[in-house]
Amino acid sequence: MISVIIPTYNEEAYIKATIRRLWEYDQTNLIKEIIIADGGSTDDTVTIAKAEGVKVIVSPKKGRAAQMNYGAQHATSEIFYFLHADTLPPEGFTYDIVSAINAGYSAGCYTLSFDYDHWFLKANCWFTRFDVDSIRFGDQSLFVTKEKFLEVGGFCEKHIVLEDQQIIRQLKKISSFKVIKKPVVTSARKYVENGIYKTQGIFFLIYFMYRLGFSQQKLVSTYRKLIRQDKL
Repeated sequence: MISVIIPTYNEEAYIKATIRRLWEYDQTNLIKEIIIADGGSTDDTVTIAKAEGVKVIVSPKKGRAAQMNYGAQHATSEIFYFLHADTLPPEGFTYDIVSAINAGYSAGCYTLSFDYDHWFLKANCWFTRFDVDSIRFGDQSLFVTKEKFLEVGGFCEKHIVLEDQQIIRQLKKISSFKVIKKPVVTSARKYVENGIYKTQGIFFLIYFMYRLGFSQQKLVSTYRKLIRQDKL
């Protein structure tokens, strides 16, 4: 069985569709629970999620890493599936995940697609089929066994950005990682709001700063300075 864990902060525009898609595409009835780990939303995210009948918890700490760890603490399955609130999994995703686990993989993700038709975004998504760390991000979702998640200590809560990069690198040191060749569909809102080429350039800059060892504080301040939105 699978525990789906979704970190949220002011996601009222997306959370209902995501929850309903999860149930709809779980054709083998492998979802044991959907856990919304909220970071103190000031909109109707929590109300909407509760109305959909899922488990809603408010994390004592805000931030994706902290919220996902808090969700994992409340999860009761042996497989965790971490999903962003604005990302929709492919049909039959629970079967895919369990099949990968049964085949000997302890963690993995999907390839990526966007909900916006643009050649540059499609080109970026094409590269996510390859098992290369530099193109592996949380928008692609992440499944992992509880055992391996605990073994690496969960998400590093010191990471405000690129927490997905950190945990995947740790997981690959101790387990086999599977890239399932089916796409999730994630929102292109950051690209649309800030400009597609500009936004990709900013993401590349943040990633290279991260690999060069810049502090999280510097990464966050750079991100907030360049990306126009109210959250990371």
